[in-house]
Amino acid sequence: MSDLRGEGMVKHNEAEHRYELATDHGLAVAVYRQQGDSAIFTHTEVPPEDEGKGIGGRLVRAALDDTRRRGLKIVPACSFVVAFVRRHPEYAG
Repeated sequence: MSDLRGEGMVKHNEAEHRYELATDHGLAVAVYRQQGDSAIFTHTEVPPEDEGKGIGGRLVRAALDDTRRRGLKIVPACSFVVAFVRRHPEYAG
């Protein structure tokens, strides 16, 4: 597991194929599966008590930035990541 510099407490848990952010109410996660040179983001979850606080956005931004640094293509397959990429077109393509 590795910490992502400049992204607070976001960690890449490579063994579980997910990015994690510990909150006061549990663990926020962005789950992916790697297929060839692509990372397909399949699920994002934030503890209910932490919804609407920007935690999901911070988590997904760190996950997508790290995915790019690793040379992988981003494939949004969960509704949260799809919406995030629509709002931040720099992650499209």
